[in-house]
Amino acid sequence: MLHIVNKSPLEKSTLDTVLRLARSGALLLIEDAVYAATKGNAAEPKLRQAMAKLKVFALGPDLQARGVADRVIDGVQTVDYEGFVDLVAEHPTCQSWL
Repeated sequence: MLHIVNKSPLEKSTLDTVLRLARSGALLLIEDAVYAATKGNAAEPKLRQAMAKLKVFALGPDLQARGVADRVIDGVQTVDYEGFVDLVAEHPTCQSWL
């Protein structure tokens, strides 16, 4: 399953819910959720721990738009829009978390 999160971990608990419930698959951070993929934020330890069971991706254009593309946590893979489409195509089930 591909889990897609678009809310900042600083404003919503969506990411915490996903990390608690997701057993395997991939996590794609888009829009304001990309802040979770940056070094030094409150979500970093949780995201690092989740990488043991989930592949974690962040949308590159959203990282760039927020000026944090140079602070991505090691192990988080950056994808472009084509990579986003590839992830959706690879996973038979996608869940967008609100």
